[in-house]
Amino acid sequence: MRLIAGLEEATSGQVYFGDEDMTARSVQDRELGFLFQGYALFRHMTVAENIAFGPRVRKMDIDIDARVEELLALVGLTGYGKRYPPQLSGGQRQRVALARALGCNPQLLLLDEPFGALDPLVRKALRGSLKEIVSSIGVTTIIVTHDQEEAWDLADEVIIFNRGRIEQRGMPEQITRHPKSPFVMNFVGGVLHLPSNCQFLRRMGLAVPQPYVMIRPAHIDVHKSFEGKKNICAATVKDKSRVGWLVNYTIVFDDGVDIELTVGRKEDELFYDFAAGDRVYLTADVSNVVPFSPSEIDDPMFEEVVMLGARAA
Repeated sequence: MRLIAGLEEATSGQVYFGDEDMTARSVQDRELGFLFQGYALFRHMTVAENIAFGPRVRKMDIDIDARVEELLALVGLTGYGKRYPPQLSGGQRQRVALARALGCNPQLLLLDEPFGALDPLVRKALRGSLKEIVSSIGVTTIIVTHDQEEAWDLADEVIIFNRGRIEQRGMPEQITRHPKSPFVMNFVGGVLHLPSNCQFLRRMGLAVPQPYVMIRPAHIDVHKSFEGKKNICAATVKDKSRVGWLVNYTIVFDDGVDIELTVGRKEDELFYDFAAGDRVYLTADVSNVVPFSPSEIDDPMFEEVVMLGARAA
């Protein structure tokens, strides 16, 4: 992010905006908009003055007051121009910061953990607003986030970094369905980690040299009977709990390995409705498992960059 913005000098490679080499350009000449987690608003200035700051400093040949009103309407804050940042909620301050970032008509918008300081409900609402705003004005946006839900909700294209290198790049659905490495599959989440030599996987006919595999719960089926089933493994329901509209099962195999599966309450009533102590029988599609060693995924040094490509005509 800092290299793209010109805040740090690249030791190798180039930074291009389209076909234009921006590597040697100053921050001011890159025509960027910035939005940070901490808002960075001027507390002593009104909302309107904050938004007008960039165009005034750059001496843009536009009707600045009209531009401010246009941006306030765009972010849903019409009538808030005379208020000061301390008088606003966190979500409103972030909207002002977004309006200010758009004040100079940037060709690229950079967002660094823009919703990190907000509570979950406000974050979700602002994500929806951001998608609409970016789509309406047609500005390419790069977002740095460690929140996968945020990334998948906003992105046209996702780039997952691991130790400073690109691990995988593609559309969210493509990455979810076809992770190219154990790191990516683990990062995408929603997976179970199982010893590759456990009873369940052996019964499924799986044999791999790596000590562990990842498998998605969606690829595991639980049955009340073993009749008519091939490659099936018996297990026992260890625990059952209900959380809202979800039902969580802990199922333990005869070798002591256990897994956790979650189903909707209605689905549970129709197809499962097991109780603790019930004997059940599991099958799995092991064609989609990903074998791995712990060293391949045990890495806290990761970040996710989301490229929200504007699809302007």
